[in-house]
Amino acid sequence: MADEKPAPFTVSSLTDRLKRTLETHFAKIYVEAEISGWRRYPSGHCYFTLKDSGAQISAVMFASAYERCRAKDALKDGAKVLVYGNVTVYPPRGNYQLVVLAAKSTGDGDLMQRYLDLKAKLEAEGLFDASKKRVLPFLPRRIGIVTSEAGAVIHDMCNVFARRFPNVEIRLYPALVQGADAPRMLVAGVKYFNSPAPDGWSADLLIVARGGGSFEDLFCFNDETLVRAVAASKVPTISAVGHETDFTLCDFAADRRAGTPSIAAEIAVPLLSELVAKLESLGEQLGSSLRGRGEWFAQRVDHLSDSMVASLETSIAKAEMRLDGASRRLAPLLALSAAKVESRLSAARERLSPAFKMSLNAAETRLARASDKLSLLSPFGVLQRGYSLTTDAAGAVVRDASRLSQGDKLVVRFAKGSAEVSVR
Repeated sequence: MADEKPAPFTVSSLTDRLKRTLETHFAKIYVEAEISGWRRYPSGHCYFTLKDSGAQISAVMFASAYERCRAKDALKDGAKVLVYGNVTVYPPRGNYQLVVLAAKSTGDGDLMQRYLDLKAKLEAEGLFDASKKRVLPFLPRRIGIVTSEAGAVIHDMCNVFARRFPNVEIRLYPALVQGADAPRMLVAGVKYFNSPAPDGWSADLLIVARGGGSFEDLFCFNDETLVRAVAASKVPTISAVGHETDFTLCDFAADRRAGTPSIAAEIAVPLLSELVAKLESLGEQLGSSLRGRGEWFAQRVDHLSDSMVASLETSIAKAEMRLDGASRRLAPLLALSAAKVESRLSAARERLSPAFKMSLNAAETRLARASDKLSLLSPFGVLQRGYSLTTDAAGAVVRDASRLSQGDKLVVRFAKGSAEVSVR
């Protein structure tokens, strides 16, 4: 019948048809591509993406095939490979993938080569030198973060900060972390935290962060302009891009690399509870040490005091003994000397007495003669004969009456007494 419609497929039947078709017509094929997102799990199985400039396909290499592969050390992100395997479909998800049975390296991919060339160039310039790395602040008050405002990265980091040290101030500069515009926005974020903010806010630490992704997803963090901006940052910087196994050029340029954004938050600030416990412990140790030192000094002072007292007592006793001995030795000498002095004084007195009397008589005679001469020459002797001595107010002798003026005060001295007169 013309209007009859073909029976519809169920999802399972369609997937099964596709699975049989792909596995029949695309078995034992060779594919040349570039590896991206290489991951090897504890089970030994390896999951990755094979891509070229126009498309990509998921791939898996099971542990047994990986162990047999001679080029397994070359299998990594950015490697160009020639793989041999089967196309298959995974029905529960409706995905098709390539099960790789063998692989051979054919060189580095375009992105990887660009990465290696730029890394070598910047290394030659000394941009990654360890001597240029700065020590991160022990306890930053303000932290600037350049990352996407969407997704789990900023949320996870804030949770870590809140758990470890809730007092720290966080400021986010939202930026794209994947795609062609990402490097420009990331550079703007780094420059933002290296310039004075209008409100005076300044970062003590800068974190450039992104969650995990493929080598291509993270490639914006290999941009030369961004890498140079991170290396030139005046603010100490942590690069936290991807997972532990991911290395971007920003990681080499930053002062510190963190395996993940959450690890960066743990590196950035200490654990507050540990600091409090450490301070309490140090306080107890300091108190115990001070008490111990105080007791030691007290014992030392007591010991020195006892030693000094004993030493002084010994010294005093020795001094008293020496003084007693000296007194006993000096007593006879002092008695003998006193007797000799007394004897000499008596003899000298007997010898000096006649001579002293003669000298005294001669001196009395000379004094009497001098007194007689003085009486003859003294003006006071003239006064005894009825004369007087007139002086002015200054005590000068008045010899000329013409020099006197009316009212001048004069003193007239007689043999007995004196009188004050005025000139009329």
